[in-house]
Order: sequence, then structure tokens, then C-alpha cells
Amino acid sequence: MTNEISEAIRRLALSLSDKESYSRLIDRMGEADFVLLGEASHGTSEFYKIRTELSKRLITEKGFRFIAVEGDWPSCFTLNRYVKRYPDAGSNAREALQDFNRWPSWMWANEEVLHLAEWLREFNLDRPEEEKIGFYGIDVYSLWESMNELVNYFHSKDPNNLQAVKNALKCFEPYGQSEQSYGISASLYGEGCEDEVIELLKRLQDRWKQIEPNQREEKELTLSAELNALAVQGAEAYYRTMIRHDNESWNLRDRHMVNVLEKLIEFHGDGAKCIVWAHNTHVGDARATDMVEEGMVNIGQLLREKYDGHVYAVGLGTYQGSVIAGKEWGAPLEVMTVPPAIPGSWEELLHRMGGDDLLLMFDTHSSWSWPTQKPIGHRAIGVVYHPRWERGNYVPTLIDMRYDAFIYVDRSRALTPLEVEQLFV
Repeated sequence: MTNEISEAIRRLALSLSDKESYSRLIDRMGEADFVLLGEASHGTSEFYKIRTELSKRLITEKGFRFIAVEGDWPSCFTLNRYVKRYPDAGSNAREALQDFNRWPSWMWANEEVLHLAEWLREFNLDRPEEEKIGFYGIDVYSLWESMNELVNYFHSKDPNNLQAVKNALKCFEPYGQSEQSYGISASLYGEGCEDEVIELLKRLQDRWKQIEPNQREEKELTLSAELNALAVQGAEAYYRTMIRHDNESWNLRDRHMVNVLEKLIEFHGDGAKCIVWAHNTHVGDARATDMVEEGMVNIGQLLREKYDGHVYAVGLGTYQGSVIAGKEWGAPLEVMTVPPAIPGSWEELLHRMGGDDLLLMFDTHSSWSWPTQKPIGHRAIGVVYHPRWERGNYVPTLIDMRYDAFIYVDRSRALTPLEVEQLFV
């Protein structure tokens, strides 16, 4: 079977050094409404650079409207304000990235994202307000940051409803910004803040729709308030559920990210198309992995189920190199060695092709079938990583069902965190 897979790879593989390979991929991705760009780690420079180049071309050649990333809404919205040149949004990208100050800050406060931000800002320079490209965070972790943003919003924009956010803030205060303490209290003792959060969200639901289209900045700031409230709601449910140590917290998180994507599409109007940056475990269809056996879903699966034919998922992976990660949650970042992929894994099979960087587009093989329905191990590195436990970092995968295309980097290197990272380790 290994020989059959190797032969199939040879038939499909395109060299990444050939510019035409990227053009073919752009044409296929350009037909989708949701382009999902994955990564096998959150600390690999090539993954960020490749996604940047693909995103630039999707924006300039195919009319995509915004980039949504596996990051927090408040800090990403600061960068969004910068790239759209809103007042008081920072004088440069490095300053705008200072808001990424919570571990693992290197995910977005890095040189690779800085270059993307400067390109977006320049691209937006002469575009009408309603056509400027946005940068947003769709993740669920920003409970306390989003609460602070809501206090500021109601204080300046709607003091008559300030009490609602004060009630929610008062409910969360006893937990001292400790997610674990809140989760234990809410899950085990029924002392959560769910009702206060729902009341807060109700006061902001669709409020941005009442603002005139020509007040684009005000409209987006009001949307931001709603999505901060949604982040608080999602985080409250996530931390309350996480304490049970089951998979529902994962599912809540990915459903939240899809919900935010849909609200952003609605905000940008009919026909809007978006680019999503997230880990392979989020963008590759969960049904093609062992996640399905655990009852887990993800962004790729949820979007494919709802928008069949309008989603294009691209996985990214590497055979060996280096990566930024921590040895445990909250630990100082390190440049770690990524050892050669284990024999028989997807990455090792690709390495056998000669060590070239490759592109495989699985949706182009209509005249023949991929040679196996047997899952193959596919490496996944998180923000916490232990190279010595390498065999535990592989997800059994039906690769052609998980992605529409796969980009392979034979030897990769760690990304470059900004100096701000050193302040928080």
C-alpha cells in the first residue's frame, strides 16, 4: 500500500518552487466563499509566510474581504483598526501588535504577522471605507479582555445600559481572572454568570444594523461590542464546560468560531468571501480523523456541512526543522527542534519524494481514486510541545478527505517573535 500511496503522491505533487503551482491553487481557492488555511504548528515561519502570500493573492485577485484568525477578538481588533487607519490605532504595526500580550503571544506578535499587517495597511490606503480589508480574531479565550472592552464601550457610547455590563463584571469578579476557579464554581456548584452574560448580549444583538452605512467606523465599533459580548458568552460556556474534561468544550469553541465567521460575513454583505487562518486540527474536516470517534467537530466540518461546495481547506505540514513552543502552558517560549517525521507518517511519505517543497491538490483527481481508506498519521504540534514524545503528536487521517489541498515544507524553521514576547515569559 505504501508504494501505491507514493505513486499517487508522484501523480499529484506539484513543486512549490514553480509559480504556476500557486496560480493553480489560487484559481481553485478563488471559487470558494471560505478558504481555510491551516498549519501543523503555531510557531513555524514558513506556515505564516505561505499563508500571507496566498492571502495577498486571494485579496488582490479574487476579491476576498477579510482575514479571520485563531486569535482573540480584542487584540485582533486593535490590529484591524491599524490596518484600516482608524484614529488612535497606533503609529506602526509593532505598536498595534502590543495588545497580543497574553501567552502564547508569539502566535500573532511576530515578525511574520507584522509584515502582513503593514501590507494590509498599505493596500487599504486608497480604498473606500466599506472595501477595506479587515483582520479579526474568532477564538473564545478573551473573557476578561472582552469584559474590559465592553465596560469602555458602554461607558462612552451607551451609559444608560452600563449597569448590564457592571452586573456581569460583578458576577465574574470573585474569581480573580482565574478561568479554572470560575469553571469549578460554575460547573460543580452552579454559581456561574450565564444569565448575566446572556442579558448583556441581548442589549447588543444586531445593534450595528441600526447605524447608517456611511458611518462605517461607528458601525464596525458597534459590531465589535457585540462580538466582545459573544466572546464573553462563548468563554463563559467554554470554561464552565472544560472542567468536566470531556470534548464538549472543544466543540463549543469551534462552533463559536463558526458563529463569529458568519456574523462577519453578514457584516461585510452579500457575496463576501473570507480567509481563515487556524491550526490544521481546526480547518481539516474532523470526520476524516479519529476526532469523529470522540464526538468532536471542528470549523472545517461545520462549514462543509452547512456550505457544501463553498469551502476550500488547505493543510500545511513539515518533515523536520525548528518551532517556537513552550514545554507547558504558560512556560517561556523556546526554539525547539522538530525531529524527522516518524516512518510511515504522511510527512515521511512526502519526504521520500526527494526533499522538495510540494503542493498536492486532492480535488483534481476526478478520474481516479486515492489508493487507501486507511488513516495515515499526520503530525500536529501545539503551543505546548515535547519533541521527545513525538509519537503522540500524530492524528490518524484520511488526507484527501480532510483537506482539498496540502502544502508540504520539507525543512522549516521557527518564526520570529517580537520583542514584546520577552516581557511576558
